[in-house]
Amino acid sequence: MEDYRLRQCEYLLSISRAMTSKLDLSSLLQLIIESSVEILRGQAGLIALRDRNGQFRVAASYGLPYHAIPLFSPLLIDIPSYPSLSSGGRWHIPNLRYRLELATTAAGIGLRQVVALPLSIEDELIGVIYVFRAFDTAFSTNDRKVLASFADQAAIAVRNASLYQAVDEERRRLDAILRHSADGIMILDSQRRIETMNHALARMTGWLPEEAIGQPCQRVLALRNRQGVDLCASQCPLRDVYGRETLHVEGEIVRPEGVTTSVSITYTPLFDASGELVNIIGNVQDITRFREAEEMKSTFISAISHELKTPVALIKGYAGTLRREDAQWDTATLREGLSIIEEEAEHLDHLINNLLDASRIQAGTLKLQLSEVNLSQIAAKVVERFQTQTKIHQIYLNFPSDYPFVLADEERMREVFGNLLSNAIKYSPDGGDIIVGGWADKNWVYAYVADQGVGISAKEQARLFEPFYRVDSVTTRRTHGVGLGLFLVRAIVEGHGGRVWVESTPGKGSTFTFMLPRKGTETG
Repeated sequence: MEDYRLRQCEYLLSISRAMTSKLDLSSLLQLIIESSVEILRGQAGLIALRDRNGQFRVAASYGLPYHAIPLFSPLLIDIPSYPSLSSGGRWHIPNLRYRLELATTAAGIGLRQVVALPLSIEDELIGVIYVFRAFDTAFSTNDRKVLASFADQAAIAVRNASLYQAVDEERRRLDAILRHSADGIMILDSQRRIETMNHALARMTGWLPEEAIGQPCQRVLALRNRQGVDLCASQCPLRDVYGRETLHVEGEIVRPEGVTTSVSITYTPLFDASGELVNIIGNVQDITRFREAEEMKSTFISAISHELKTPVALIKGYAGTLRREDAQWDTATLREGLSIIEEEAEHLDHLINNLLDASRIQAGTLKLQLSEVNLSQIAAKVVERFQTQTKIHQIYLNFPSDYPFVLADEERMREVFGNLLSNAIKYSPDGGDIIVGGWADKNWVYAYVADQGVGISAKEQARLFEPFYRVDSVTTRRTHGVGLGLFLVRAIVEGHGGRVWVESTPGKGSTFTFMLPRKGTETG
């Protein structure tokens, strides 16, 4: 007996050492239950751990068929957390033998004896170890003491492994957030050197994450204002982080190839228990679209003010002149003044209708009145009207004789051709030929407006159909408009189930083409 107890102690010591070296929870639990069964010369066993809801679940087993494990649920209910006064202050699961009989009868397994000991740390019950025997020899007081000593060590090992697993899960969760965040994120050390940088920030800066690690954030960000001043050198908010919860700066990052990204950066300093700076977390948001929207809004307000001011001033001026009581105007003068008032009123009406249409499009309430129309005939009428408005352009029609009818809103199609022709004239300041034509295939009807004007760069083409956007050029600045024409063109064409695009080379003109489904053609 003394030799057996000595071997138990030696085995217990070696198993305890092995447990302290394991941090993988599942393999640790398996080691614990196998060791518990072997120490007590049992045939089977299981470990139940308390979950977040306070319920006990089997976390590891030994010597039990997999299908039989759920049948041992009677052992996992009404488990006391603390020693019971009725059992003399000893931790005890009531009716344990009876519960075992219920489980083994249901599972068809011949297990006769059971011992259960708590896995607890500082009076907190985290789990229970069960060891079963298939013979009638009861577990002795010594068996319980040995298992209790082992359970104390096992509880510490389980807590450590659980904490490690929780930390590892949190680390992987944060790593996933960091890696896949749409915002740029970087972690700096106390010397403002980059320790971590995600892919979103890499795309903004042009730096590979592995190349940026260890670099000063000033070098990687190279933040500038719109005047090109180095903000990292002149206005870096990280110079004094103590006593600040967050710090904020806005500026522009210029990639090596010249792409500019407007960013808003929020820095959050992290301090240790002694108040020393450990890390700085930088959250970098791409606000390029917001900046562009602000510029677009400013440009729109400026343009619309100008567009409204001119006709209003003319209408007011001519109306005031014609109603002067001290002047007698002849018929020709009256007709000319009234004609100008009418033209400017039409201009105002057109501008207001465009604004209303833009509002309806953005609200999704633009309605179309569909009927069978011939785009070539609509184009011819629009060309006739525009040809009288220019002396330096020659407008030609180029439609085949068998050009098919389409289901479309005639008034809206007239608006499409009008906007495209207006742009062709406006952005061909030196004149030239303008061709309005089309063709068709078995599924689609195509129409285009081609000019010999200033052309559009590839960069500008990408945003050409956005509302209130105008190409930044000398010609644009000399011409009127608020940037709604092409936006309305796209909305109308897409409302018909079609598509519009532009092909252009700076200095060589532009061709705007749109396509509509042929009558009877289904579109997806």
